[in-house]
Amino acid sequence: MRKIRLLLLTLLLLTVPAALYAQLGVSITIAPPALPVYTQPMAPADGYLWTPGYWAYGDQGYFWVPGTWAMAPQPGLLWTPGYWGWRGDAFAWNGGYWGSQVGFYGGVNYGYGYGGQGYQGGYWNNGAFNYNRSVNNVNVTNIHNTYNTTVINNTTNNVSYNGGTGGITARPNAAEETAAREQHTQPTAAQTAHVHAASTNHELLASVNQGRPAIAATAKPGEFSGRGVVAAKEAGAPYKAPENKAAENKATENKAAENKATEDKAAANKAPENKAAENKATENKAAENKATGDKAAANKATENKAAENKATENKGAENKATEDKAAANKATENKAAENKATENKAAGNKATEDKAAANKATENKAAENKAAKPIVPQRPVESNKPIAHAQPTPRPEAAPKPSAAVAKAPARPVPVAHTQPAPHPQAAPKAAPRPTPTAHAQPAPRPENAPKADARPATEARVQNAKESPEEEKPRQ
Repeated sequence: MRKIRLLLLTLLLLTVPAALYAQLGVSITIAPPALPVYTQPMAPADGYLWTPGYWAYGDQGYFWVPGTWAMAPQPGLLWTPGYWGWRGDAFAWNGGYWGSQVGFYGGVNYGYGYGGQGYQGGYWNNGAFNYNRSVNNVNVTNIHNTYNTTVINNTTNNVSYNGGTGGITARPNAAEETAAREQHTQPTAAQTAHVHAASTNHELLASVNQGRPAIAATAKPGEFSGRGVVAAKEAGAPYKAPENKAAENKATENKAAENKATEDKAAANKAPENKAAENKATENKAAENKATGDKAAANKATENKAAENKATENKGAENKATEDKAAANKATENKAAENKATENKAAGNKATEDKAAANKATENKAAENKAAKPIVPQRPVESNKPIAHAQPTPRPEAAPKPSAAVAKAPARPVPVAHTQPAPHPQAAPKAAPRPTPTAHAQPAPRPENAPKADARPATEARVQNAKESPEEEKPRQ
């Protein structure tokens, strides 16, 4: 920004006339003429503030800038006039400015409220400017906010510069130094145009009017003709033409102007180079920032991609763990179901075996009971011999449970004993026949090999019937 401002200032120097150099800090070795004596024109309207006239310096020497009434940039601001000051080797112009209070203006007595220190011409009150009629020319019919306070002016000379030979020796006080450090507002566009118009008016040159300009003051900025124009009554001091040394000074000034122009041109040329360098630096910086931004975006994208991949892996791992856990739980459930089925199968087999064993035991018991029953011999039908009383066969002791092999073997029939012929029916007692003791009985044939019933003798049939039916057979009549 500083370089850009320098470039703009250089371009301004190349475009404005040389007469305005005095307003921009030009230093010269010739002191300015004394201030002319003139009357302040009447204020045109409410709100205008007085800005005193001064000598400015141009290509043809000093020229007069008429005093004028100017509108403040905004309510509350006051005008601090510019002044010439000696710097040890030349005079330099210190431009005027707008501020909240009036600062140091070299101690120069410009008149009309500017007596060399501060301003006694009026003050702002609630946005309206109040005029002191003792130092300001105002029409009270049009402007009502006025007052009257006498201002004592101890300075009677019209010296227009501070310092150097014959200059004013005033120095700024604390309040003026504070005002100098405050924020300032530059002259308005109307004031700048007013100075430019004065620089182009030949009659305002000091060498022409001898310190007594025909246009000493105006009612408004830039209006150099009409009823508002006031001419100077007299010069502030006898005008002294420049000495022969003035030509040398003029040459020196011209040389300085040429050097200045050369420097300005160099500065103007340098400015585009600096501007190009700044633009290049800006482009490089932008490229670096772009590259940095792209790299940051790429890194961010990579990080986001890595985070997404990580999340995907974690999700896959979680799903895998869930699937493995579900599979393990399924396997456990299937294993439990298989074990349960095996247990149920074993229980079923056990129940079947127990039932088979129970059935087997029942069969074996039946076989044992069948084998243990005594055979009651029957008297053969064809024999009339009485049947011998057979001794009852003792009941066998409870035998242990026979083995499967014994249970399977068929019971052998008890051999039939030789019986006595039954007694005659008439004499036979009515008692149940006793079984005949078994004597040398032949083993009965196996059931599967036994002859058919119709082929057996009657005696054996009766014996067989006696085995099958324990009831007593009634004797024949």
